[in-house]
Amino acid sequence: MKPGTPTATAVPPTERDSAATPAVQLTGAVRRYGPVTAVDRLDLTMAPGTVLALLGPNGAGKTTTVEMCEGFAAPDAGTVRVLGLDPVRDAARLKPRIGVMLQGGGAYTGARAGEMLRLVASYCADPLDTAWLSRVLGLENSLRTPYRRLSGGQQQRLALACAVVGRPELVFLDEPTAGLDAQARNVVWELVDALRRDGVSILLTTHLMDEAEQLADHVVIVDHGRVVAEGTPGELTTGARSGRVTFTAAPRLDTVAIGAALPGRRTVVETVPGRYTVSGDTTPQAVAALARWCADHDVLLSGLSTDHRSLEDVFLDLTGRELRA
Repeated sequence: MKPGTPTATAVPPTERDSAATPAVQLTGAVRRYGPVTAVDRLDLTMAPGTVLALLGPNGAGKTTTVEMCEGFAAPDAGTVRVLGLDPVRDAARLKPRIGVMLQGGGAYTGARAGEMLRLVASYCADPLDTAWLSRVLGLENSLRTPYRRLSGGQQQRLALACAVVGRPELVFLDEPTAGLDAQARNVVWELVDALRRDGVSILLTTHLMDEAEQLADHVVIVDHGRVVAEGTPGELTTGARSGRVTFTAAPRLDTVAIGAALPGRRTVVETVPGRYTVSGDTTPQAVAALARWCADHDVLLSGLSTDHRSLEDVFLDLTGRELRA
């Protein structure tokens, strides 16, 4: 943040818990809804002052996990600790120290955006300057607009402003850039980075893999209520296959014939019409053989790339499901 602007520090350092205390820690956490086990013996530790991205397909247990951390649900077994406190038993002590960005915004539909932000700020002991925060998030021209008339992106930015206005030590962000254009998205990313530099811990849920790769220090992927992988974005992508070849050409090519022409008899898949992915490690021989096949069959090959595997590739390998059902 610029010099002289309010920082996101929640309380003086002398009042904070020890830096060794995890921002979030779940140990053997279980949460059931009737016959359905939404969270199944989940272990998760989040270091203070970091951004953790919690990823998973719909129904994986992400929302239930976050609800337990926020104190909206108690585990049926195991323990949940947030800033060293029990989110349910110690709710009165914990709530002033955390910020929550609700997926539905949580605003009064008839309230003006500025009124809503000032109302939330009035509940806080040492809030950020609301006019400054509105400018940072591009809300200064929408402060007199009723919430119900805000665009989806404006509602998202207002929800984010309400989550951070109280200078929290820990912020829960649920899909913070959903519905935002590229410019507004970058503004949110810059704010998240500024909060991290100020020592604020951020637990992020998102369906945007590039957002997780950009922002997260640590990524946890859950499925069926359990952790299936965790690590830094670099660790997760480096540990996967070393690369892939993708290319664009005419749709409905003979992918079996292409695969047979490549060394190692690789599999070629048309992921969307005219867009193809070649399995296996990236090698000069594979790229040359692909170009030869296209030339021999009068196929114009374009958009050839030898990208390393992305976080989304790892996600799909682990869960076998798209991000959204």
